[in-house]
Amino acid sequence: MTQDAPPADGYDSLAEGYTAENDNSLMNAYYERPAALALAGDVAGRRILDAGCGSGPLFAELRARGATVTGIEASAGMLEQARQRLGADADLRVADLADPLPFPDDSFDDVIASLVLHYLRDWGPTLAEMRRVLRTGGRLIASVNHPMAMNLLHRQSGPRPDYFETYDWTEEWTMGGRTAQLRFWNQPLHRMTDAFTAAGFRIDVVSEPHPVPAAREKFPDDFHLLDTFPTFLFFVVQAE
Repeated sequence: MTQDAPPADGYDSLAEGYTAENDNSLMNAYYERPAALALAGDVAGRRILDAGCGSGPLFAELRARGATVTGIEASAGMLEQARQRLGADADLRVADLADPLPFPDDSFDDVIASLVLHYLRDWGPTLAEMRRVLRTGGRLIASVNHPMAMNLLHRQSGPRPDYFETYDWTEEWTMGGRTAQLRFWNQPLHRMTDAFTAAGFRIDVVSEPHPVPAAREKFPDDFHLLDTFPTFLFFVVQAE
């Protein structure tokens, strides 16, 4: 694992608490995951790599909709949570997105990278590997922290960083009584799009979704902000 890889050790310690939070939270269950599934559309019969599958909630939804799903995850602790959710027959593997992917060329119709690319400083090698394992015409569906939202958020805790620079920060997360430090990278939008095209993708969709309407009653104190200013940014790009 490189220093810019997803923080597996942090997620190992948070695995149980993060799984419980992710399954029902506004940000994941009512915002990011429904948006990713909507962009994926009809997945019946498609071979899908859930890249950074975590504890497997997206894997479970895709499988229920008829896809053949493989999940990879750098955190062994999170992957154990996924095995408990998905069963022993689920195709789950410990793999680091900062390393070459353990699959032959043209293995998948879709790759879904849900909130994982922002753990990497350099997207280039990872996107090149995703392009390699996708068939020509296959899709990468990716969600990341919205770069402008993150930039404005950092202004609240000190001098606002230069939006046009790639920069990192660390957050302390406490879930299920466990605490871990997680490191993120922020990049301007043009650097993201440049990385996709350099890796051999054509950009089809750039999306800034709303949370699903059901979130309004369940999260009345937080819904309005998320409904009027995006936290995540979504891409659908096609392998050329």
